[in-house]
This record gives sequence, C-alpha cells and structure tokens, in this order.
Amino acid sequence: MAFHVNPDKLTGLSRAIEMVHDGAVVALGGGLSARLPMAMVRELVRQGRSGLHVVGSAHGIDVDLLVAAGALAVCEESYVGFEQDFGLAPAYRRAAQAGTIDVRESCCGTLIAQLRAAEAGLPFMPVRGVVGTDIPRLHPEYGFVTCPFTGERLVAVPPLRPDVALIHAPMADRHGNVHLEQPYVLDERFAAASREVIVSVERVVSTEEVQRAGITVPAHLVSAVVEVPYGAHPSSCYPDYAYDRAHIGEYVRAAAQGGAALEDYLQRYVTGTPSEEAYQKAVGEDRLRSLGTWAESTEQWKELFV
Repeated sequence: MAFHVNPDKLTGLSRAIEMVHDGAVVALGGGLSARLPMAMVRELVRQGRSGLHVVGSAHGIDVDLLVAAGALAVCEESYVGFEQDFGLAPAYRRAAQAGTIDVRESCCGTLIAQLRAAEAGLPFMPVRGVVGTDIPRLHPEYGFVTCPFTGERLVAVPPLRPDVALIHAPMADRHGNVHLEQPYVLDERFAAASREVIVSVERVVSTEEVQRAGITVPAHLVSAVVEVPYGAHPSSCYPDYAYDRAHIGEYVRAAAQGGAALEDYLQRYVTGTPSEEAYQKAVGEDRLRSLGTWAESTEQWKELFV
C-alpha cells in the first residue's frame, strides 16, 4: 500500500497520464460499460503509450480502444466485450486470434485474491474457484498449495501490485478523497494495491461534500486527481449520465471493419482531438447533456437506448 501525502493532488489530464510509462501494468477501474476511465484511456493513446499490460474485471471499449491503437501488449481480464448489446470486442478479438497481444484470461476471484495479497503484504493467496480449469495453464506464475488442515489442494496466486490504477468517479476533493457510486467493481482493491492511483472525476468538490456522500477511496491512496466532466463517456457514470449506446455502436462498427473505418474513428475522436474539450465537441455537447436526462422518466431512459 502506497502513501501519497501531497495535500493538493489536482492536476491536468495530460500531466497525470505522463505518470504512466510504456510497458506499465495498468489497472482499469469500472467494468463493462460503466464508469470506465475513458478520458484517461484516450490520453494514453494521444501520448503514444505502448506495451501496456492491462488488468481488470470485465471491460469493453476501453480495452478494445487500446488494442485498436496499438497500445496494449498483455490483457489480463475475465471478459472483453459489449455484453448482450454489441457482442464481442472486435479489435481485441482480432488481436487475440492473430496472437498480436498476449491474452491471459483470468477471473474476478483470482484478481481479488491477488490484490488482497498485495494489500496484506502476503506472498500468495489460496484460491479454490479455478481448481480444475485451464486458467492456471495460462498463468505460469500461479502455483499450488495443500491446506494444512484439510489436505485440500488449492491454487496459489501471487500478489498483484499494478504500477498505476486509472479510476473514474463522480466526485473527489483536491486532496484525493474519492466518492464512488456502487457497484465499486474492483476499484477499492485497485486503489489499495497499486503503486500510483490516478482518479478522474466529474467534479472536484469540498471535503465536506465528499464526506456527506461517503469516502470510498481515502486521500492517502491517491496520487493525482483530474477534473474531467464526461470522463467516462461513452460508458456511463451514474447518477450523472447513462452510457451512450449510439456512440458505442459507432465505435463497434468501425472496429469491426478495421482499416480505414477504424482509423477514421480514431482520427475523429482520439488522435485528432488534442484534448477532452475537443473530444466533447466532436461528440456533440447537446448529445452529452441529453445523456444526463436518463432519470427524468422511463420513457426518456428508453429513448436514450434506441
């Protein structure tokens, strides 16, 4: 567990992402299409990061975008795709089939055990859930132990200490106290186990406001705070906004085609937009605002997902 005692951690997006080096082990917060750290992912691509080793629970456009941009070398996830909506992640699937990325399929249970081992300073944690599966074959770093009480043979997983965790949250103060809405996914564990923690937030507020909402990640675990409204787009960040199904569909179609179509998407929304302000203009400020109307009525919520 790292301690970051700088009293003012507020910084800009570009400077924060300079903390992530090529080849870093990067823990991605959020999951599936919710609260993904997309502004930071886009900035990783803009800054030309490469050779990244990504770990997470189950993710979508964040991982697929890193693959599409050539930034990812190793992927340690339980699933990469778009759930029942758009299916498997196209760029990730192509790279996995071609062998251009190292796919180390994992599961949430093993990741949690590894993160808890890092938090506790232990050399390993026993895991039962993957006994009898092929997952240990994908992870030569795993071992086996025999329980001294029952004689049961269990998988032993080593501690996982990511170089940096990228987490998006609704709010934080400038000291680094962070409030997350449930579900937390693995974000609490990433924050406690990682060497550096960069948090992008919808808004920076007073410490009192974070305390009223509930501090999920305490300040001493956080290295940097970046204020990036709509920083999870096109994934959701409830209660602020729903996920942008139309935009995700646009990405999936481009990624499925690959080639010029994918390059056009990257140029339009990532490499060709030098900042998140430019990205938001490309998406459309009216569109972004409309995503915040999801709670007005059931009809309005349904309309967003047409």
